[in-house]
Amino acid sequence: MTKVYKFGGASVKNAEGVRNLERIVRMALDDQMSNDKCQMSNDKCQMSNGLMVVVSAMGKTTNALERVLDFLDSGKEEQALSQWVDIMDYHVAIMKELGLKPGVDIRLQGEIPYDPSLPYDENYDQIVSTGELLSTQIIAVYLLKQGLPVEWWNMPKLLRTDDTWREAKVDDAVSRELISSGWNRPDRPRIVVAQGFIGGTADGKRTTLGREGSDYTAALMGNYLNAESVTIWKDVPGILNADPRIEPDTVLIPSLRYQDAVELAYSGAQVIHPKSIRPLQNKQIPLLVKPFGDPEAEGSRIAEDGVGPIDVPVYIWRKNQILITMRAKDFSFVLEESLSEIFDIIHRHRLKVSLIQSSAVTISVCVDNSRFVADAIDALSAHFNVSYNDHLSLLTIRGTTPEILEHAKDGRTIMLSQTTRRTARLVVKEK
Repeated sequence: MTKVYKFGGASVKNAEGVRNLERIVRMALDDQMSNDKCQMSNDKCQMSNGLMVVVSAMGKTTNALERVLDFLDSGKEEQALSQWVDIMDYHVAIMKELGLKPGVDIRLQGEIPYDPSLPYDENYDQIVSTGELLSTQIIAVYLLKQGLPVEWWNMPKLLRTDDTWREAKVDDAVSRELISSGWNRPDRPRIVVAQGFIGGTADGKRTTLGREGSDYTAALMGNYLNAESVTIWKDVPGILNADPRIEPDTVLIPSLRYQDAVELAYSGAQVIHPKSIRPLQNKQIPLLVKPFGDPEAEGSRIAEDGVGPIDVPVYIWRKNQILITMRAKDFSFVLEESLSEIFDIIHRHRLKVSLIQSSAVTISVCVDNSRFVADAIDALSAHFNVSYNDHLSLLTIRGTTPEILEHAKDGRTIMLSQTTRRTARLVVKEK
């Protein structure tokens, strides 16, 4: 059966990470080979369908490429070029440590793919997608030189999207046909290495699927290829009940339902991308989250069969939030009169809403901070009296109790709170 493995940037941030990826891939290949059954009637071997390896950009490359674009957009060409050279040097160092020859085994992109006549978001997709193209070429060539049967796929030609830059929408029908045709070729090697996070338009422009979109790519591959499972390899033991960088005593959640995973993801849990669940749930494909440093560990399993509700409190922090409050200028009832207008502005400015609260005369929304927030506030201010608070975090507690809630509030400045029977959500000032 087909399996899909996804490796994030932290897993392949250096040469040792790439070597560890090789060990994990080789283990999967050996396991598949041992499960192949030979058909004695025609003396041919019935092959397993293979391993699809989806890879993100290495380390913090995406952030670095974003800085390149920001420098260019601000007219700081020298700083942009210096940052670009640093990115290329970082990849060259990894190549050399892996025994690869830059310019021979892998051709680096010399010029920054920037066109000042294009809007920021379109330039973003052309520049930032470079990270995944680089990482996957390095990994594919390295695996090939280690004797593994590997093929590199150029996902901008296979994962078809529209031109909603930075948040491209996937054309499932066309993408499924292109991916399946390539996968079902009789001469396809057992292992395919492909980029996460990026796709392409019908006219050949590269697009991106939204930050952390490599998980979504892996889920789509699982769906299109009818995979046995999709595994996300992380630098944590699996899905924990809290961020170990914030909460000292975390607990592994060994199994959870698709519904619980969706709720955690949309609340801000960083382990999985919110869009990743639907393609898998539609075909009942389990999603495994396993530790990159300990591939034999069980990790966590997201599925429907044999899974009960989460039985420990879960703490999810969503950082860098802004709380925007709108009041009608004529003291009319905001909710009934203006809800569609407010959310049309929010949609057009591509704000990510994490919480909504209303009263008779106000509506408050908590959103991720982004470069679009200031323009959205200006647009809202044309119709409403608008105030906002920044430098906030949203804490979501699933499985809360009065004692847990009281402890969470202790010593924190609470800007807004919502509590139901099972869940508490607190907007707090960042310390």
